[in-house]
Amino acid sequence: MRHHDLVVIGAGSGNAVVDDSFADLDVAVVEERWFGGTCLNAGCIPSKMLAHTAQVARTVAEAAAYDVDAAAGGLRWRAARDRVFRRLDAERDKGRKGRRGQDFVTVYEGRARFTGPRTLRMERFAGGPVDVRAAQVVVAAGGRPLVPPAVADSGLPYETSDTVMRIDEPPRRLAILGGGYIAAELAEVFAAAGSAVTIVEKEQRLLGPQDETVAQRFTELVRPRYDLRLGREVTRVGGSPGALRLTLDDGSTAEADTLLVAVGRIPNSDRLDLEAAGVATHHDGRVIVDRHQRTSAEGVFALGDISSPVPLKHVANREAEVVAHNLRHPDDLISCDHEQVPAAVFTQPQIASVGLTERQCRDRGLDYAAGTACYADTAYGWAMEDTTGFCKVLAEPGSGRLLGAHLMGPQAATLIQPLVVALALGIDAATLARRPYWIHPALTEVVDNALRDLDR
Repeated sequence: MRHHDLVVIGAGSGNAVVDDSFADLDVAVVEERWFGGTCLNAGCIPSKMLAHTAQVARTVAEAAAYDVDAAAGGLRWRAARDRVFRRLDAERDKGRKGRRGQDFVTVYEGRARFTGPRTLRMERFAGGPVDVRAAQVVVAAGGRPLVPPAVADSGLPYETSDTVMRIDEPPRRLAILGGGYIAAELAEVFAAAGSAVTIVEKEQRLLGPQDETVAQRFTELVRPRYDLRLGREVTRVGGSPGALRLTLDDGSTAEADTLLVAVGRIPNSDRLDLEAAGVATHHDGRVIVDRHQRTSAEGVFALGDISSPVPLKHVANREAEVVAHNLRHPDDLISCDHEQVPAAVFTQPQIASVGLTERQCRDRGLDYAAGTACYADTAYGWAMEDTTGFCKVLAEPGSGRLLGAHLMGPQAATLIQPLVVALALGIDAATLARRPYWIHPALTEVVDNALRDLDR
């Protein structure tokens, strides 16, 4: 049986664990599907590249608002798709080649499953299975799209975020099951490519986990763009390939050429035989880890979507840093903090958030104040002719301790960063508003104005 000092299962953020400081060890990296993981191949990077393309197309189409004459010729789907994935596929191949070229790393391309404590069987795509034993293991096998039984059992074709961005042509009619950030971003992309979009969402608003004001305003803004079926669930998928008929729980129907399932993701823990290794999981399948990313099994760590309560790439990357340190410094462990994780939705308008929502403040019985400001009340908001963007800041009365922040509008994912820093460093609202200069007439003034609105 082959022995390794370290085996990393998953070449997404797990691959980031191994740098040259591990060159004195015998390391193995196992990847079943994609070097670079979901983010590079089918997640945050291609979706944002396509979302930006869609936003350029929308800007051209709406250029008359700025007294600019522009011909809106539409988004050339296949050319845009090929431009995006030509670059990303090259990055994936570069990553794989780089790992294979390192003397201290063995790359197994296939599926790994535990056969005992820190003992694995590599079911390789080329060649027979290989059994290995490791001194330490990092489980970073990610997750996959959740597909409801009504769709999975229909026998009819469907797409997920793993596949839809690589299709050859945009569908004439696209039905999207789900109303979260993946659904919202991909709806924007395919609408720009010419698809008529129907969204079926069981909640009454899109982007339900967002702050209530954001979710409500975003839903109303996109209502003219899409056929929204809110408060509804799909009970049956019928018809034929290319001519699908979705039956909803109120008896209504929706027809589509293509169905995109975007109702969430599940961890890949069920594919690893974790019980053989003594690795415990939560009821939802996430691997249980402590604050140092250690699992219940000695010598086994986990990170990323397979274990994290916040399945975002920047969180997985931070967890990879923690695991890398703790593997090399077992007597000086560091931890990962998931309390103030920012997130963004790259729609038009953009959305960004950090900390608590108003509902969470109420549910926790917190006394809070809300300061708000509109893009339209700033000079650069005038320049952008923006009438819908806003910033909301939540803080503790008296102390000014920041509790949360929420933006909707152009550049929201960038504008929120001063508030992220303030929450992380414990800077109160008054200090953040009054100590640093805020550039005039930059769009950051909307953040400054929201902070000062707390005093009023």
